[in-house]
Amino acid sequence: MGSKRALIMKPADNVATALEDIEIGDQINARLEQEVRIVEAKEGIPFGFKVALSDIPEGEPVMKYGEVIGKASADIKKGYLVHVHNVKGTRGRGDLGEGGEKT
Repeated sequence: MGSKRALIMKPADNVATALEDIEIGDQINARLEQEVRIVEAKEGIPFGFKVALSDIPEGEPVMKYGEVIGKASADIKKGYLVHVHNVKGTRGRGDLGEGGEKT
């Protein structure tokens, strides 16, 4: 189990992007400029995919680039893969407001 790298885009983000393949048990060093957040991988995270930096309860926004990119469709625990199986997209939907709430 090694130390792996991930990138946080903006301070408000609750996910980071894996800069290399990450295996279960790896320590993830998620960096935002000089700040580094340490997260233990609870499942494999492929290169380029997102990992939860904190618990994201079902229905809560998933933040990347300082923007809402979707809502958690199930509870997402810290260190787990964040992808289409546990995120519901909210962008471009006419029935949802800017923050992903029903209008």
